Amino acid sequence: MEEFPRDRNWEMVVFDIDGTLMDFEGFDPKMIPLIRRLEELGILVSLASGRTLPNITPIMQSLALSGFIVAENGGIVWDSLEGHEIKVLADGSRARDAAKWLASKIEGFDEKGIESNRWRETEWCLSPNENYEEMCRLLIGSKWSDLLVVKTGFAIHIISSSINKSVGLRLALEQRGINPENVIACGDGPNDIPMFDTVGWSVAIDNRFQEVVDAADYNTKNNGKKGTIEFIENLIQILE
Repeated sequence: MEEFPRDRNWEMVVFDIDGTLMDFEGFDPKMIPLIRRLEELGILVSLASGRTLPNITPIMQSLALSGFIVAENGGIVWDSLEGHEIKVLADGSRARDAAKWLASKIEGFDEKGIESNRWRETEWCLSPNENYEEMCRLLIGSKWSDLLVVKTGFAIHIISSSINKSVGLRLALEQRGINPENVIACGDGPNDIPMFDTVGWSVAIDNRFQEVVDAADYNTKNNGKKGTIEFIENLIQILE
C-alpha cells in the first residue's frame, strides 16, 4: 500500500458487508481478530450496507464494533452507542409501488423481490436475475422517474434518487463529529462509489465492476474476503 496517505489522523474504517466482510459462506475466521485489532489501535469500525437494519445489527454486535450502521444503501442510520435515535431518510412505499408497476410491464418479473423486503423501510429489492436495463428504461419514463435502480451484485435495489451510501454516511459522521477526510471506506459494488467519493481514502475489494475499481484510491490484489484481509493486514502494519 505504497500510495496510502500517512499524514492523516485516521479515525474510522467503514466496511460494506456482502462481498467484502462476508459471502454466502459467512466470515473468514482470520478476519475477526484483525478487525478487533483495528479497534484496539483506536480505529473505529462501522458498517454501510444495502442490508436491512435487522440484518446488520447482529453482525455489528457479534464483532463488538464501536462504530455505527448505515443500512439500506444510506436510507437508515443507526448509532445507539452514541445515544442517537434511528434516522429513516426515505419512504419506501414508492419503491414498492414501482416494483408492482414494473411487474405489469416485464414478463416474469417478481415484484415480491427478496425475502428481506419484509423489513425494508426506505427501498425495495429484487432478485439480481431481474432485467436491470429494462427496469432502468421503464422507470425513467414513468411517474417513478425520481427513483433509481441500483445493482450490488447480490440484489437490484429500487431506491430514492436522494439516497445513497454517501447521504447516510455523512449524517452518521456528522453525528459523531468525525471529519470524512479521516475515514477509509471499503467496498466492492457500484453502490459503494458514493461512499468512496465522500471519504479520505477508498479501497475496492473486488475487480468485478470496473467502475468501482476506477472510483477507488486503491484496489486489493485479492478479491472478496481475502482482499479485505489483505487490506486490514496492510493497514495494521502501517498503524502499528
